[in-house]
Amino acid sequence: MEKRKINPWKFQDAFGYAQAVEVKHGESTLYCAGQAAMDAEGQPSSDDMEIQLNQAIQNLEKVISEAGYQNKDIVRLNVYTTSATELFTCFHVFTDWVAKHEIVQASTLLEVKGLAFDSLKIELEATLVK
Repeated sequence: MEKRKINPWKFQDAFGYAQAVEVKHGESTLYCAGQAAMDAEGQPSSDDMEIQLNQAIQNLEKVISEAGYQNKDIVRLNVYTTSATELFTCFHVFTDWVAKHEIVQASTLLEVKGLAFDSLKIELEATLVK
């Protein structure tokens, strides 16, 4: 697989995403449902944003791994949050994770009124190609 990021500007670099990602010669595609801070029994977290972000990342990694993909295969990663202001206080967790795994992805961040459970603050939705 060959990935090429398209960034006509520089501002997105600070936020750990690309304006577009072109994929050539991919073998397969994985579409992940949104992953939030839920435990293995399906119970939602009521912890703070940073703890929930870490749990959502861990849950996404588990789905990716179980499917036989790697984090670096992510080409699109959408972020849904109930508070962008609160998310930006711990956004380094997201950007550090992206950098650590050399993820090159197009992203959209949306502030939403609510998620599946009232206590949830963050959800990550990914598309991967390998």
